[in-house]
Amino acid sequence: MKKSITVIGGGLAGSEAAWQIAERGIDVQLFEMRPLKQTGAHRTSDLAELVCSNSLGSKLPDRASGVLMSELRTLDSLLLHIAEGEALPAGGALAVDRESFGRKVTDQITRHPRIEIIRQEVRQLPEGAVVVSSGPLTSENLSNEIARFTGEDHLYFFDALSPIVESDSIDMTISFRASRYDRGETEDGDYINCPFTKPEYENFIDALLDAERFPLREFEISIREGVRAGFHQYFEACLPIEVIAERGRDALAYGPMRPVGLTDPRTGKRPHAVVQLRQDNLIASLYNLVGFQTNLTYQSQYHVFRLIPGLQKAEFVRYGQMHRNTFINSPKLLLPSLQARFRPDLFFAGQITGVEGYLGNIATGLLAGVNASRLLADEIPLVLPTTTILGALCSYISSSDPVRFQPMKANFGILPGLEDGVRRNRRQRANAYAVRSSQALYEYLKPKNN
Repeated sequence: MKKSITVIGGGLAGSEAAWQIAERGIDVQLFEMRPLKQTGAHRTSDLAELVCSNSLGSKLPDRASGVLMSELRTLDSLLLHIAEGEALPAGGALAVDRESFGRKVTDQITRHPRIEIIRQEVRQLPEGAVVVSSGPLTSENLSNEIARFTGEDHLYFFDALSPIVESDSIDMTISFRASRYDRGETEDGDYINCPFTKPEYENFIDALLDAERFPLREFEISIREGVRAGFHQYFEACLPIEVIAERGRDALAYGPMRPVGLTDPRTGKRPHAVVQLRQDNLIASLYNLVGFQTNLTYQSQYHVFRLIPGLQKAEFVRYGQMHRNTFINSPKLLLPSLQARFRPDLFFAGQITGVEGYLGNIATGLLAGVNASRLLADEIPLVLPTTTILGALCSYISSSDPVRFQPMKANFGILPGLEDGVRRNRRQRANAYAVRSSQALYEYLKPKNN
C-alpha cells in the first residue's frame, strides 16, 4: 500500500511540513482552502502568504530569532532558504518582499513531484497520518471538528495588521532615513523615520484615544469578556496601538514609538518619539508602519495617522485591521514531538499550537513534517533538546499550565538557565545560549546521521 501524509493548511507551517515530508520520499496531499474560501485577512491564493508584518524577526546571532534561524538552517528549512534569498534591507531583521516570497514558495511546492495541492476546505480530520497546520484563521467547520476531537472549546486572542503606505506619498522633508545606532545594511539607513516633537506626540495621543474603533462582533465580545478568566485576550507582543496608549500617555513612546538610537537631522537631537516605516516590497514602493497594529475604523485611521509627521498626505494601500486568532490548548493535547496525545498519527503545527511568530510557525511545521515522516518509517519521532529554541518552544506548548496557557514567541526566557555559574551581562548570556543551542543540536542530530 502506497504511503502518504495529509497536510491541512498551506501557510508557513503547512508549506514547510509538506516539503519536509516530500523530500523524505513520501507523497503529500496538501489541502489549502484559498481562494475558494478566503479568510478575511489573506489577499492572495499563494501558499505561505505573510499576512501581518513582512519581517521574520532579528537575524542577529545573539537574538532568539537569530538562534532559531541558525537551527532552521541546520535542519534544512526550505522557507528560511527562500526568505534569505528574498531579503530586503531591514537593519538586523530578515524582512522580505511578501508577494515575491509567497510566489517563490508556491512555485517550489507546486513543482515538487510528490506534493499534490488540493484547493478545498477540509471539514473533517481524515484517517491516517495528518499534519494540521490550518493556522489562526481556521475555518469554522474545521474548528468545530477539532473541538469535537479535543473535547473542549478553542482559545482565542486578537491579532492585528499594520497599515501600508506608498513610499512616494511620504514627506521626506520631515521624515528621514536611518537605522537605530546606524546599524543598517544600506548606507542611508534601512528605515524611514517620522519624528515627533513632544507637542506633536501629545496631539497624536489625544486623537488616538478619542478615535472610533471597529465594533466587535457578538462572538468577539464574548471572547473579550473572557479576559477576566485568563483565557481570551490580546497577544501581548502584538497589541493594537490604541490599547497600548490606554495604559499610559507615554506607553507608546517607550514601546513601538521609542526613539532610541535615532537623531533627527533637522534638529541634531533625538526626537521625543518616532514612527518607523519598513520596506514592504522589493521595488521599495510600499512601506509598513512598524508595530502599528490597530482596530481603529478606516476613517479614523485616515485622519489620526495623518497626524504623524511626514504622513500628512500619505496614500494608504492597506489600513490596519484586527482579527481573531485561534489556538488549541496544546499542553492538554500535544506531546513535544507535536503529536496529539491520544492519536499518535495526528500532528499539529504552526500558530494553531500557540507558537507565535513566522519563524516559530516554519520551525514547528518542519518538525511536524519530519516526525510524521519518521512515524511512517517506523522511526522514533524527534524531541529536540530544550536547550535549543525550537526544542524549548515545543516543550513550552506541551508542558505549560493548561489553565494559563498563552501563545509564545521565540525568546531566551523559555530556555533552561546556564549552569556553569559564570556571571555574564545580557549580551554575553545571549551568546552563550546561541553557542549552547548549536552544540546541543549538533550532538542530538549526529547519531541519526550515522
